[in-house]
Amino acid sequence: MRKSEVHAAESVACLNKALGRLKDIWEEIGIPEDQRFQRTDAVKMHIKNLLDMMIAEEEGLKKRLLASIASCRKELDILCEELHLAPFEEEEGCTMLQLEKDIRTRLKVMMKQKTERLQELKALRKEDQELCDILCSPLYSIDPDRVPSSEELESYRQYLLTLSQEKVRRHAEFVGIKRQIIACMEELEQVPDTSFERDVVCEDEEAFCLSTDNITALKVLLAQLESRKADTEALCQSLRGRIQELWERLQVPQEERDGMHEHMTSSRKKNVDALQLEVQRLEELKIKNIQNVIEAIRAEIALFWEKCFYSPDQRRSFTPYYSDDFSEELLSLHEAEVLTLRKNYEDHKELYDGVTSWRTNWILFQELERKATDPSRFNNRGGNLLKEEKQRADLQKSLPKLEKNLKAQIDQWEEEQGREFLVNGQKFLQYVEEQWALYRMEREREKLERQMRKNKQTEEDMLYGTALRTPTKRRLAGTPTPGKTRKMNTTSSISSSTPNSTLRSICQSPVLRPPLSASKIGLGLRTPGRGRTPRALERNKENMSHLSGALRTMAASPQKNHSINSVASTYSEFARELSRASKSNPKTGLLNSTITH
Repeated sequence: MRKSEVHAAESVACLNKALGRLKDIWEEIGIPEDQRFQRTDAVKMHIKNLLDMMIAEEEGLKKRLLASIASCRKELDILCEELHLAPFEEEEGCTMLQLEKDIRTRLKVMMKQKTERLQELKALRKEDQELCDILCSPLYSIDPDRVPSSEELESYRQYLLTLSQEKVRRHAEFVGIKRQIIACMEELEQVPDTSFERDVVCEDEEAFCLSTDNITALKVLLAQLESRKADTEALCQSLRGRIQELWERLQVPQEERDGMHEHMTSSRKKNVDALQLEVQRLEELKIKNIQNVIEAIRAEIALFWEKCFYSPDQRRSFTPYYSDDFSEELLSLHEAEVLTLRKNYEDHKELYDGVTSWRTNWILFQELERKATDPSRFNNRGGNLLKEEKQRADLQKSLPKLEKNLKAQIDQWEEEQGREFLVNGQKFLQYVEEQWALYRMEREREKLERQMRKNKQTEEDMLYGTALRTPTKRRLAGTPTPGKTRKMNTTSSISSSTPNSTLRSICQSPVLRPPLSASKIGLGLRTPGRGRTPRALERNKENMSHLSGALRTMAASPQKNHSINSVASTYSEFARELSRASKSNPKTGLLNSTITH
């Protein structure tokens, strides 16, 4: 049984007990029956009224609860819609009191959330207004009277963050441009004229409106100032160049040049005025010294002729160069010509420098080729030989590449100019081909000369014997040096013989009749009975090797008019020469010199 039923049963029992007690009291008092009925009716009515009043109060409470629930639910629905939240859903089996409490609690929370959102929106609007005032941009599109959703607030915050970053960027850009504007104005010696310029230069940086129009106007102002500055700088450079040119032509002393040092480096208005005055003074001085000026210009023209590889005909085409009538008209012609030459050289400097580089490398290549054929280069002890060979190999590779690049540049130049590119009156590529052809002819000529010298040396070796031509080797420590006595004894013994015996010794020497094998030479070193020293045997071996090489050379030589028979036919003359030399000076005769060498 539920508690409510128990309470109801107890209330009925209590009521019955109370009525029974009243009945007992009435009987004791002796109240008549009809009055007891009246009194019972009165108790009944009293209890009934009391219960009705209590019921009415509870009914009123129920109505108030229902009204509160309805009102709160209505407000809650509105808030859910404003806050963009899902509608409130009540729990199943919930009483009126619990429902009313939950709805009221939920309403209170949502009211607080609404208030917070509105306050945040107000703060964001205030920040937006400040940023918009500085950046001159429109306010963020949002209804200030409507409760924003969480997503809208987050979007608003991100927008203001971006706007703040844009403000920082524009402010930094403004500060940088402002400093450049101030610097340009100082260099131009210019003061702010317009209200905008005064706002930029004189007013507080934080008070300046950072609108896109103002930033654009700042950039335009800076561009104008930089343009004026560039024009001033260009004017100064032009004046400085003219001053330098006139200084060189007029041979102005260094002391006068030093006085213009400040104006030759700065480009302010006062510097421009000073430079213009100096140019005017030098121009007047130039008229007074017109001959010296023309001669200086002619020297410059000749220099450009060399740089641009002008031929004599091209140089003679400028006839004023050879005139002696020094007048202002002649000076003007020379100045116009040097300007044309200078512009031509500067426009095609890369091409002219490339030709100069080729010529320099070509001369170096030819020099290295000559060194490569010089026998004295093997005496090198410092590593220069290896460096020269490496440099020569590099030039052999780089010269064709450079010629290829120059050909492309020359083709472009000729297409632009509509004429041929000449180097000293000759087409450059033709000149290069001729240089290579001359180089190859020179190599062939040197080769033929070496072959002729070799053939001639072979003939001399066949006639007079092979001389020792190998480089002298460094003597080891402890090796005895052959004395002059042995040399003189050998010479005297040979010189004292008859010419016929000398001729026979030459004809029968190992030079003309080499041994059958190299092993016999080694055996000969161990037989001192023949009267030959190891030194003489070594010479014989060298002579045999040279003779064998000479014979092979003659066999391979294209010159057919030389033979062994022609060589042998001159031995009688050679013997007579030996005889005459021995009679005149037996110690220092021809045979002695031959054997010594």
